[in-house]
Formats: sequence, structure tokens, C-alpha cells
Amino acid sequence: MDRLLAYVGKNIIKVLTGQRRVGKSYILKSVAQNIRENDLTANIIIIDLEDFAFSHITDAQSLYAEITTRLKEGCRNYIFIDEVQEVEDFDKVIRSLNLNPSNDIYVTGSNSKMLSSEISTKLAGRRIEMQVHPLSYSEFLNFHKMEDSDAAMSEYLRYGGLPYLVNLPQRSTWNEYISGITDAVVYRDIVSRHSLRNNDFLQRLLLFMADNIGQLFTAKKIADYLKSQRISSSVGSVMAYAGYIEEAFIVNRSRRWEIEGKRFFEIGEKYFFEDIGIRNSIVGFRPHDISGLMENAVYNHLRILGYDVKTGILAGGREIDFVAEKDGESLYVQVAMTVADKATAEREYGNLATISDNYEKIVVTYRDSFPNTVDGIRTMSLREFLNIKSP
Repeated sequence: MDRLLAYVGKNIIKVLTGQRRVGKSYILKSVAQNIRENDLTANIIIIDLEDFAFSHITDAQSLYAEITTRLKEGCRNYIFIDEVQEVEDFDKVIRSLNLNPSNDIYVTGSNSKMLSSEISTKLAGRRIEMQVHPLSYSEFLNFHKMEDSDAAMSEYLRYGGLPYLVNLPQRSTWNEYISGITDAVVYRDIVSRHSLRNNDFLQRLLLFMADNIGQLFTAKKIADYLKSQRISSSVGSVMAYAGYIEEAFIVNRSRRWEIEGKRFFEIGEKYFFEDIGIRNSIVGFRPHDISGLMENAVYNHLRILGYDVKTGILAGGREIDFVAEKDGESLYVQVAMTVADKATAEREYGNLATISDNYEKIVVTYRDSFPNTVDGIRTMSLREFLNIKSP
């Protein structure tokens, strides 16, 4: 909200992206309310393209007509369009409206490729894009009025951070709600949008991703696995369907980055779920998955903090779980259940110690935390790390 409100009244298009049901619409309504309170002459136009009241808007022309008939002269027009990707060629409407400096435009969308390709290329220099994530751990505690504890962390790793859960007081209803959101995202934002016919293939691919969070794999490895399950697949199909899943903000891809050579590897990546609760609705919440869920939670938190996150590769193929970069600074993070085992400690601290620069290095464990560093490397529990509110 603070970031968005700083652009109110500026002739620059404000774009909110993110998975469905993470709160984009609510943020728009909150901004509109703030404007009403501070600009008494404001003409506010709100169009929710998921609302049946706007079902007559089927293309760019009807969207333009709806908005222009509601514009007023002599005041600032604040235009809010929710789920703008529902209209083909929406960018033409936004570009036209943005020519008038009296128009202040805000849009949301739930398809990353469509928004990035249409808005970034055609509206370059005239838009600011912000991704809305599910609740962070500290926000989860705040929403549900919970104290920071191991039990609260367990709840977060099980149910994730969809904001609307706060309105469902019975935990028994949470799984049903999350499963419903998962189905809606899969079938509305993937199957319908791309007119997919092989739904079984999509479901098996999602299951594979959910069952292998934090694991390094290639499209060929996935295709071979699906073939072993008697699911017809090809490397091309895996890459296409994985792209559709990523576009809908269900998963995020962490590419492999050679730390010394400063370059990406062409093949091999990890996938992490934008919301852990959605991941668990696909494959179930299982005790032996805690290590992967920890890694997913750390990855998500780094992105919430504004970092660009990659998987680091050292000489000899040794791995650094996360290389996080922001504002020219780097942060290296390893994730392990515990470092009580000598071999594990030597691996986790040893890999970090071989990095030649002096940027901060952290080992995140499930519960271990030590006041002293190991060769300058901090050790933090997962709860401590997820409570970091700024770099």
C-alpha cells in the first residue's frame, strides 16, 4: 500500500500482478478509499471484469466505451480495472487513456506472461509493476492474531498465506477452500486460457512439481518420469505446460547461476510454489516434506523482500540453495533441517565459506540458532529468518 500510494496522481500506469486470491482487488479498493478521503473532487471508475455486471465488456472496444462514457472533465479520473487480462488487446485501451494526464490508471492481472509482454513492451517507461504475494509469515501471524511459535510456523507451512483464510475460523474448512482456489486457478487460468485438452498431463505435471519442490530437474527428466507413469509426453510439452503453470503464478522458477562465472546454465532449474498451501492441496501435507517446505518458504520470503533469487552453483557442482540479489548487494542462503550432524554442518558452512566475496551468508535451519557465527556465517532458525522484514 505504501509503495502504491506514492504513485497516486502520477501519470504512470500502476500494475498489480499476482496469483488469484492474494488480495489484489482488496488493495485496489483500499487505494480507491484513500483517494476518496483525500481528493473530494475525484471521479473514481471501478471495473471488475470478474463481476457479472460488466459481462457486456467482451473486447477492447467495449472496455474503452465503458470507461470513456464515465470520464469527467475538470477533475482527475481514477480508473481501476480488475483482472484486465480478461479483455483481449486491453493494452490499446490503457495506452489511449494514458494519453490524458487527467487519467490515473490502476490495473490488476493474474497472468504474468500476458501482462509482462503486453504492458512492458508497449507501455515501456509509462508503467510501474508490483507483484502481490501471499501473506508472509509475520503477516500470517498478524492476520490470525497468533503469537510466533513452533505451532504457528507449522500452521503456516501447512496452510500457506492466502488472506481470505482469516474469514474461515474453522481449520477444517481451510483445506476445502484452498483446494477450491487451486482448481479455479488450474482450470480457469491454465486449461481454459490455453484451450488445453490433455488435463491428465497437466495434473501429473503439477503433482510432480509439488512432490519435488527444491529438487533440481530438467524438462527431459520430467518427460521421462511421466512416460514411466504411462503418460504420453515430450520435452516440448513439459516446457510448454510448465510455462503455463508459471504464468498463472502457481510456481516460480529458480534458474541455476554459476557464481564465479556470473552466468546462467541453459538447462536445469528448481520450482517453488507461490503459496505453500496450494502446493499441499495438490500432494498433501506430509511430515517428510518439511525440508522442501522450508526451502520453499525461504525462497518466497526472499522474493517478498524484493530480492531476485537464483540457485547458485560452485566449482565441482556444489550448490548454494539461494543467491539473492538486490540493489547491487548479494545474500547467500543455505537451508538445512539441522546442522547438528557434523557432515551436514561441514557441507552447508563449507559451501558458503568457499564464496570469495564478503556479502552476507546465512544458514537457515528448522529450529537451531546460535549467537556466534561460523567463520562469519550466521545461523538462524526458520522462524527468525521469516521474521526479517527488510534486508
